[in-house]
Order: sequence, then structure tokens, then C-alpha cells
Amino acid sequence: MTLTIRIIIVGILLLLIDWYFYQAVSTVFRGASLARKNIAFYIYWGFTVVSFIVLLTPIFFPLSNWPQYLRVYLIAFMVMVIISKLIGSLFLLMDDIIRLFRWLAGLIAKPVVTNSVAQTTNGNKISRLMFLNYVALGMAALPFSSLIYGMINGAYDYKVRKLKVVLPNLPASFNGLKILQISDIHSGSFYSTNHVADAIEIILKQKADIIFFTGDLVNNRATETEPFMEIFSRIKAPMGVYSILGNHDYGDYVEWESAEAKAKNLNDLKHIHAKVGWKLLMNEHVALRKGEEEIALIGIENWGGKLNFPKYGNMKKAYTGTEKYPVKLLLSHDPSHWNKQVIHHYKDVDITFSGHTHGFQFGVEIPGFKWSPSQYVYKQWAGLYKENNQYIYVNRGLGFLGYPGRVGILPEITVMELSNV
Repeated sequence: MTLTIRIIIVGILLLLIDWYFYQAVSTVFRGASLARKNIAFYIYWGFTVVSFIVLLTPIFFPLSNWPQYLRVYLIAFMVMVIISKLIGSLFLLMDDIIRLFRWLAGLIAKPVVTNSVAQTTNGNKISRLMFLNYVALGMAALPFSSLIYGMINGAYDYKVRKLKVVLPNLPASFNGLKILQISDIHSGSFYSTNHVADAIEIILKQKADIIFFTGDLVNNRATETEPFMEIFSRIKAPMGVYSILGNHDYGDYVEWESAEAKAKNLNDLKHIHAKVGWKLLMNEHVALRKGEEEIALIGIENWGGKLNFPKYGNMKKAYTGTEKYPVKLLLSHDPSHWNKQVIHHYKDVDITFSGHTHGFQFGVEIPGFKWSPSQYVYKQWAGLYKENNQYIYVNRGLGFLGYPGRVGILPEITVMELSNV
């Protein structure tokens, strides 16, 4: 099926949703003046027309040729409008189900109820039917306003999350080791270097001993990093900066003119890690030394255990030779790897550092309560988890993908202190 046909099919479905949701708008404004009805009509269908223009534009002008700022925010606007109407339509569906049962009840009881839409209660109370139409509009406005807020305030509201993890086998020289973790920068989603520079300043102020980056430096192409090379090169720590690849770093989600072009892109990205001073671990391990004592740091390529994400990682290759170290730290982008392989076959890996989920960039986090749609896909999706004597920390990500914002699940810089007591 060609892109044009897919877009046309999606367009027809969206038009049906628009027509359906407009029933709530027209019902609410039924008693309004003609001028107010016209205003509501033009605002509603104006939003719809803009959304369809954005949807149809890729047929004539590929998204890759759009200015980045326009591409990110126009697409986000369209998605927000669609999501809002879908949520509102759920309440319209409740309305229609109620009307259906009223109609059926009228057929059975007789005489037939002929004007269920116009039924109202006495006094100033509005009918249940009108109430549901108001709720539909309100519930559509709620996600739209929340997503706007998340774009303005949430996308760059970097949170430093500090925690302490006790490892009884940790050598004395490493007691108090301060690890800083960042993940999922997604360079191609940023239209300006300023916000990335702000995050780097926060990172440097933490004065960590060592820094881990756990994958997805880009959305698709190595060239996305070009504006940020100088900024990324500022990330330094006394014991070094270590990195791994995430699923987006392989260029699997775009079409390449040849297999050679795709391979070159990946090779270029590997060189970029080196150019900015990061040690990229590709199914390998290194010894971290303090004084005369050592622990192991293992880094693998992406290994996805959910949603058919690729399995490039080779844990056996990376792990072999680490048996002698008292503590083992693992960098693995996708947290499902921990569940599927690490805790079953590598029980002496003490802590796994992951990212990938972004916490779906949407949810609620308040003291004592944490929720996101991400939890229905990933058992470990944000924060610290433990099973037996093994830990995993899932970083919420520094950047964003798709939707250019965050609601409730804010961008994260993790600072973890290791202790043996």
C-alpha cells in the first residue's frame, strides 16, 4: 500500500471522527444565537482543515524536507487535535448508547418516545444527554490543554533525581562512587541547542565521578548530532563517560538509498561518540579502577524483549571475562532485557542502567503514587526496581520523541551513589 493511499484512508477515518465529534459541538450550541453558532462552526472546522492540510502535505512535500521546527510542532498539533477528539468521542458514544436504550425501551413500552434528544429535567437542571455532550467537550479540551502545557513547560523541565544503592560486595575504594546517568537525548527532536546546553550545565554541576549514557543519541540519522557536537563534548567526568546504542541509533526507522548508506550512518554515529570523548561499549566490558581495586562495567548493544525491538546485543560476549570482578554494572538500553535475560542467566550483575521508555512522556508522579501508560507495556518503566539482589534503574530520558513535550513524566538526570553499607 503506497503512502498516498494510506494517507487517504487515514484522512477518511479522521473525517468520520470529526463529523461524529461535531455532534457534541452542535448540540451544546443548539440554543445559542446564530452568530455564536457560526463562530463555533468556523473554529471547529478551521482546526480540522489545518489538520488535514498537515496530513496531506507529505504526499507532495516529504517530511524530511520540512524545516525541523515546523515538522515537529505542526505534527504535534495535528496529533493533539486527533487525540482530543478521540477522547471526547468516547463520551459521545456513551450518549448514543443511552439514546439507543431509550429508543428500544420506547419500542417495547409504547407509545414510542419520539423526542428523546429534547428531553430535559425541570428547572435549571440540564438533561443527562446534554450533560454528556458538555463532558465530551470538556474531556476533549483537557488533554489538548495538558499537552500544550507539556510542550511549553514540561519538555525542558529537567529533574535531577538522586538516590543511594547499597551493594555489600562493593570494594572499599568505590564506596561513595557517584554515577550520573542520562539517556534518550534524541538530538533530532531539538530545534535549538539552547535547551540541550542548559541540561549539560546541570549535569556538570553534579560533579559525578563517572557518567553513563544509555542510548538513543539520535532519532534516525547521525547528522542530527551536528549542531550539538561542541555541547556534547563538554560532558566529562574524572572516571570517564561511557555510552551504548539504543534502538533508534541503528537507523532502522527510515528508508535508506542502500544498505551501504545505512551501514555508513551507523559507523558515523560510532565515530561521533569517540569525537565527543565518550567510550562506546559494543558488547564488551571494561574494568573500572580505583586504587588497587576494580569493578566491571558491561555495555551491550540494543536488546529488545518487547514489541519486536531489535536484538543486536550479545550479552554472553560482553559478560565473558567479568567473572572475577566483585561488582558488575550493566548498560543496556531496553529495560525488558533485564526481565528476559539478565535476572535469569546473569545473576551476579548487580545493577542494570536502562532508558528507552521515556515513561511515555505522559503520566502522574506524586509522592506515593506513580502512573503512566508505559506500565502496561514495561514492568520496569521509570526509577529503581529490585529483584532478589539485582537492581535496575530506568532513566526517564533527557529528550523526547514524537510529541515535543512531557506531561507529568519530566526529563531526567539521574545521580546514583553506590555504598557498601
